[in-house]
Amino acid sequence: MNLPKKAILVLEDGRTFHGASFGADGETFGEMVFNTSMSGYQEILTDPSYAGQIVCMTYPLIGNYGVNEEDVESRRPWVEGFVVREASRIASNWRATETLDSYLVRNNIVGLEHIDTRALVRHIRDKGAMRAAISTVDLDTESLLAKVLESPPMNNRELASAVTVEESFEYKAETPVGSVSEPKFEYKAETRPVESVSATGVSEPRYHVVAFDFGVKTNSLREFSKFGCRITVVPADTSAEDAIALQPDGIFLSNGPGDPASMTRVVEEIEKLTETRVPIFGICLGHQLLGEAFGGKTYKLKFGHRGGNQPIKDLTTGRIEITAHNHGFAVAEESLPADVEITHVNLNDKTVAGLRHKSLPIFSVQYHPESAPGPHDSEYLFERFIELMKT
Repeated sequence: MNLPKKAILVLEDGRTFHGASFGADGETFGEMVFNTSMSGYQEILTDPSYAGQIVCMTYPLIGNYGVNEEDVESRRPWVEGFVVREASRIASNWRATETLDSYLVRNNIVGLEHIDTRALVRHIRDKGAMRAAISTVDLDTESLLAKVLESPPMNNRELASAVTVEESFEYKAETPVGSVSEPKFEYKAETRPVESVSATGVSEPRYHVVAFDFGVKTNSLREFSKFGCRITVVPADTSAEDAIALQPDGIFLSNGPGDPASMTRVVEEIEKLTETRVPIFGICLGHQLLGEAFGGKTYKLKFGHRGGNQPIKDLTTGRIEITAHNHGFAVAEESLPADVEITHVNLNDKTVAGLRHKSLPIFSVQYHPESAPGPHDSEYLFERFIELMKT
C-alpha cells in the first residue's frame, strides 16, 4: 500500500498544518480563504474570482460526485490551491467524467487534505485572511514561511487583467457551457417571452447586453440568454467609447478577483458609462467598481464572505434572500454620495450588499444572483435589469 505524499500549509503568521497531498505535486501561493458551501466545488474551482487565492472548503467530504464537463464556470480552474478535510477518490455520480483528484492533477492545482479544516477556518476568522503556501516539495516551515512573506498581498492587487478574455466575442444560446474560448459540447438555453418574432417567424433577441469580463462566470451569461438577450462579452480594459459603439441596451459589470481600488482606469471608464444613461447592472467586483465610480470607497473585509448561505435583506421590499457570495472587499456605506441609495444589506455583518442610483438606471449587488453554485432566490435581479432595458 502506497502511503499518501506529505504536504504542508504555512500561513504568513507562522501557523502551520501538516497533511497529505492530493491533486498536483508542487508549491503554490495565495491568499488563504474559506468557503462554506456544502457542494459546488467544481463551480468554485472554476470561478475566476478565486484567482490569487487558496480555498479551504468547510464541508468535510469533497469530491464525492466527481467532476463533469457541464458544471464549470470558465475556461479553466483559477484557484491557486485547494484544501479539504477529506478528498473522495470515488466519483459517485452518473454525470462524472473524472475524479476531483485527477481533475486537479490535469490542471496543475496543488491540493492538501487530512488537516483540521475547522481549526484552519477558526484561525482565519480570528486573524483574518492572509497569505499562505501549500507545498509538497519544500516541507521546511521556515523556508516556506520566508517564501510566503515574499508573495504579493491581496491589497492593491489587480487581477482582472489576468482572467479576462483577450478579445470580444458574442455569447449565443448555443454557446457551450463553461467555456468562452474552448467549446466542448452543446447547451440549449431556455427562452422566455422577452424574445420578439421576426417577419420570417424566427425568434430574435430583443435586447443587446455588453458584458465587461472582469472574471465573468458562464452562468451569468446563461441567465441573460434565458431571458432572450444577445450578449457581447468585452475585455476588462474596454473603453466606455468602444462599449457604447456596440449600441448596447444595457451594460453588465461582472464579478472578478482582486482589489477594486487598484483598478483606477476601469473606474474612470465606468464613470463615463454612467453618464450615458444606458442601464447598468453590476455584481460583486462590478458592484464595488460602481461604488468607486460613484465617488465611494471600498475596503478589505477581515475574512470575506464565501459560501451559499448568506442572508441578505432587500430594503426596498423587506424580503430576505439566501444568497451565494464570493468576495473579500466591500463598499463603505459612509463614503457613498447622497444620490446613491443602499438597497440591500448583509444580515450577518450589516455590510452594503446592494446599491441603486436615485436618478440613473443603475443598480448593483455584492453577491452572486447567477448562483452556480448556490440558491436561486436572487434571479429576479436579472428580470429587474430586463425591465430597465425596456424603458
